[in-house]
Amino acid sequence: MNVLIIGGTGLISTGIARQAVDAGHDVTAFHRGETDADLPDAVSHVHGDRDDDARLGEVADEVNPEVVIDMVCFSPEQAESAVEAFAGVEQFVFCSTVDVYHRPLDRNPATEDARREPPVSDYGADKAECEDVFMDAHGDAFQTTVIRPWSTYGEGGPVIHTMGWGTYYLDRVRQGKPIIVHGDGATLWGPCHRDDVAGAFVGAIGTETAYGESYHVTSEAVISWNQYQEYVADAMDAPDPELVYIPTERLVEAVPDRTDPLVDHFQYSTVFDNGKAKRDLGFEYTISFREGVERTIDDLERRDAIDDWDSENDDEIIAAWRESTDSFADAIGE
Repeated sequence: MNVLIIGGTGLISTGIARQAVDAGHDVTAFHRGETDADLPDAVSHVHGDRDDDARLGEVADEVNPEVVIDMVCFSPEQAESAVEAFAGVEQFVFCSTVDVYHRPLDRNPATEDARREPPVSDYGADKAECEDVFMDAHGDAFQTTVIRPWSTYGEGGPVIHTMGWGTYYLDRVRQGKPIIVHGDGATLWGPCHRDDVAGAFVGAIGTETAYGESYHVTSEAVISWNQYQEYVADAMDAPDPELVYIPTERLVEAVPDRTDPLVDHFQYSTVFDNGKAKRDLGFEYTISFREGVERTIDDLERRDAIDDWDSENDDEIIAAWRESTDSFADAIGE
């Protein structure tokens, strides 16, 4: 089919473009032209700003796609512009997120009808509104498919951790420096490699059973944050990590500017049911976190993209926490 990817150069987008070409589709990527991406020569490129409504309409006419995959829609206004520009295509696939769901989840694993209110974040609320816009257009403007990834990682991206996305974390692991972990490290997390996530998007192309449906595309091997640190250290052939456990609320009080993802996501145990995606889209979880994170770290090292271990104030946070807990223990002992 003739497929237009709005985005096309991001972490998941590049995986989609490669796999869609391999599957025999004609692929065009619409992006600003400001980001280099390792894409097959068979991928065509059109440039512009997706927030320029006139340009969006021009691209729709130029490419005349049968299927649109929108990877960079983050507001209901952008969604409404996309509906207007691409009305008449066969299928519109929207990249949403599991952040549309309220946290903590009412039950694990969550299915696609899990509660969305109140929203976990402004980002999640906006993505949920986008979903509503595209589903309202389903059957009139086009056939809508919504895909909700979770924690997606891979070559070209970072390796997340309690304190965010800073790559200095990997140098701390490599150097055997203490690592901050929220709570007791027992909450659950599920990274899924971008190539597995991309496969579900490609599986959705032209699949009529996916019309009007929403899908989770997430890990099938959920792990604790303690296990997460161990896998990262093993992938780097580093010493067993020294984990420093700090309660989430204390971290948020101490460094609120560094803990948004911790507040919204990391502190909760979350598991998502991928049954629909496996049934309808052929989704498969094939790349273990141990394998995938090694590939991701190798890519970061190749690009010399890992910051120095002391480029953030983690040592200051750890020292302050240890001092306060020592004082507490001393006070009780007295």
